[in-house]
Amino acid sequence: MKHTHLSVLAVFISAALTGCGQSEKAQTAPPAPSAADAKAFLTEAQADIEKVQFPAAHAEWSYATNINYDTAAVSAYMNEVLSSKVAQYSNEAARFNNTEVDADTRRQLDLLRNSLTMPPPADAEKSARLAKISSDLGGMYGSGKYCRSENDCKTLVEMSAEMATSRDADLMLEYWAGWREVSKPMKDMYAEQVELANQGARELGFSNASEMWRGKYDMPADEFPKELDRLWGQVKPFYDALHCHVRAKLGDYYGEDVVPQDKPIPAHLLGNMWAQSWGNIYDIVKPEQEMQVPDVTAALVEQGYDEIKMVKQAESFFSSLGFAQLPESFWERSMFQQPEGRDVQCHASAWDLDDKDDLRIKMCIQITGEEFNVIHHELGHNYYQRAYKDQPLLYRNSANDGFHEAIGDTIALSITPKYLKQIGLIDEIPDASNDIGMLMQVALDKIAFIPFGLMVDQWRWKVLAGEVKPEDYNKVWWELREKYQGVMAPLARGTDAFDPGAKYHVPANVPYTRYFLAHILQFQFHRALCDIAGDEGPLNRCSIYGSKEAGTALNNMLEMGSSKPWQDALATLTGSPQMDASTIADYFAPLKSWLDEQNKDRSCGW
Repeated sequence: MKHTHLSVLAVFISAALTGCGQSEKAQTAPPAPSAADAKAFLTEAQADIEKVQFPAAHAEWSYATNINYDTAAVSAYMNEVLSSKVAQYSNEAARFNNTEVDADTRRQLDLLRNSLTMPPPADAEKSARLAKISSDLGGMYGSGKYCRSENDCKTLVEMSAEMATSRDADLMLEYWAGWREVSKPMKDMYAEQVELANQGARELGFSNASEMWRGKYDMPADEFPKELDRLWGQVKPFYDALHCHVRAKLGDYYGEDVVPQDKPIPAHLLGNMWAQSWGNIYDIVKPEQEMQVPDVTAALVEQGYDEIKMVKQAESFFSSLGFAQLPESFWERSMFQQPEGRDVQCHASAWDLDDKDDLRIKMCIQITGEEFNVIHHELGHNYYQRAYKDQPLLYRNSANDGFHEAIGDTIALSITPKYLKQIGLIDEIPDASNDIGMLMQVALDKIAFIPFGLMVDQWRWKVLAGEVKPEDYNKVWWELREKYQGVMAPLARGTDAFDPGAKYHVPANVPYTRYFLAHILQFQFHRALCDIAGDEGPLNRCSIYGSKEAGTALNNMLEMGSSKPWQDALATLTGSPQMDASTIADYFAPLKSWLDEQNKDRSCGW
């Protein structure tokens, strides 16, 4: 998902030095800013930033949906203007660090100070250079292709589609390596960007950009990683069981010379360009007994769903919960398909261009069950954006960035056979004996993703803190992937490789911990909403489709935006202020028992 605006403020507050007429008389210190000064600062700043924020959002949309020299230039310029304002006003907010203000004012000041992702230096030339690098990296990714020959070039979308279904290990390895040629030229630019962003962070009073990134979560920056470790510890036993089974089945399929049973899994064999989710290899790892698992892709095709009909159906889910329909402009201005004759960023994202009703999604939709889920996810962002639109500018965001990602995925957890039957995509609900197969499908997408969602920013925090030098970028990347995921590079990686850049969120500077948090929170949200909806069946079979009560409870949390700490928002829906991954064990309990039985004579771990 993509946020298209940054929250920040600006106004210059002057403090005059006053002399008393005699040269020997000491000048008085400037008066300390008052609480009233802080409130005036916030009011003026939020009004001022909107003047730049909205045209910057339109420039970014134009670039993302039509990558060329001119849209790149305009987007880079507007991003530089906006980020410079943010940096300037973040510095100004620090003037009130020691001013006694009410809790609401303090929260807005703190959000402002932490609002940047890659903070630009005050130096205008360096600030412009940082914006140019950001724009260029996005363009390199968006227009990247792998050419097998002069007349046979593949886009990322095309290669990803083939890797999802191919069982040709050599072809998948070729595409895996080919896409990573696109990111090699990014390495030096990325390193320069890190230096510039760290200079900007130091000017804001942080030791580096890593501290800034880790400090956005309503807890001390050094405590946040410990909270992530606690949550990962709750999930890891189930992940280890899933990994063991998947590796064994891949070894059976490709041979143990290709998939050694005592090493990490080669990354190109998991059905996904980044091995971040494994749902595309379900046919290889599924239970041997016959399972009646709904084929959503086949149902969509058979019933004549096109891109618009898929989005309309996702909209109807939210309508069934009591949310108002999307505005007509959504259908007029969104990008649902890959346009012919121009380069675009196909990565699915949700946009709010005016903090009112100019909601859009940007996708190159394919008619698949996976994309059906993604559409529900993206609309979750849009409905969240609209729910908090009446908050002050600095609060027009989710409680933390993981909440934004979790909402759509929470809705997607309700895309159960019960829901599919209600909307006519299947004729009957498979009985509980088929749940192992369905839970396996969900686990391959969601549980397989969790360690990847954790390690991307583990790498980036080290890079931004200066703990990892450019010559070691790729080495540390693969060390972390092996540590957390048990996945390894299928080829020796040269010193010029920059494999992190092959993942959109790295060159685009989109923080990734949000996705880890989302995969924890969505199960916690799902349980709470199922309880509110009165669904008394197994958690994995629950759908809140049609429950106005669940919709009201969800909206009560969404409307808060980021006006309160995320712990308060979480408690509003779930009754607890603490994130808890134990719901995952409950949701997947039947599958975990089955995996343990399958793995009892296998050697697990790596």
